Amino acid sequence: MAARTGALEAAPLASASKSRGLYADAFMRIVREKPLGLFGGILVAIFIVMAVATPLVSTHGPNELGPIEDRLLGPSFSHLFGTDNLGRDVYSRVVFGARVSMTISLIAVAAATFTSLSLGIVSGFFGGWIDTIVQRLVDGFIAFPGLVLLLAVVAVFRDTDAPFLPTDGLFRTQLVLLMVTIGLLLGVGNSRVIRGATLVVVNETYVEAARALGASNMRIMRSYILPNVMAPMITLATLGLGVAILLEASLSFLGLGVPPDTPTWGGMLNREARAFMTENAWIAVFPGLALSLAVFGFNMLGDALRDVLDPRLRS
Repeated sequence: MAARTGALEAAPLASASKSRGLYADAFMRIVREKPLGLFGGILVAIFIVMAVATPLVSTHGPNELGPIEDRLLGPSFSHLFGTDNLGRDVYSRVVFGARVSMTISLIAVAAATFTSLSLGIVSGFFGGWIDTIVQRLVDGFIAFPGLVLLLAVVAVFRDTDAPFLPTDGLFRTQLVLLMVTIGLLLGVGNSRVIRGATLVVVNETYVEAARALGASNMRIMRSYILPNVMAPMITLATLGLGVAILLEASLSFLGLGVPPDTPTWGGMLNREARAFMTENAWIAVFPGLALSLAVFGFNMLGDALRDVLDPRLRS
């Protein structure tokens, strides 16, 4: 009995070691064989640095008003991306917008990852009537237009304040609901991919051996199923970051996302850019370029991760 228990304990350790080797090999393959994926990873790293070190990278405050003579100035050494109609530095607002977009997208994708893994693993592992009920709920959810659902949530809870959340900042009630809703939109759809990967793993010999040795369902899902579905989950999460940034920018462009006192790429394209972009193009070009490069970087990195982590494509 002790030998069986030892063998059962050793299997997850071997699986974890294999996973670490897989990810290290994936990183080296991206560096050697995927130049677009590497470029996307560099772009992602740049935006993460901008989000984390915003006060160090920016040159002005995001809402710092300049004198009248500094309004609508073109790019220069003092204002790298020019100024807007209120004299605010466009470069600093783009940098602060990176913090907002990255924070919202990372939390939304974290919620999506939890949702995908929970629904996908439970549905694929147990099967039967549990799988049927979960998949019908998933079908009904993904049939509902995502942007319409986001607009409805923001409109209903726009003036609501939860007692345990701050009334300003990035974690006010409306923005937390926005992050969670984006996470649900991404996670429920991605759960079908995780379910498919679970159906493959659940029929492997080592899972049957774990069942024969008396391992509980929770232990099998945690130690055997979860490590083996993390590769597609990482790819989905990377691609989901770009989608989350676009969704947040779309709502901000419509005036239903982040409040006007917080600079965002979508909000800059809506307010200042629409009024002055015909004669002062830099007001729209630089926020739009930042948004495009962020989404491009995450998509290229996600595509590269898919190519190097998918066993069917690694050859």
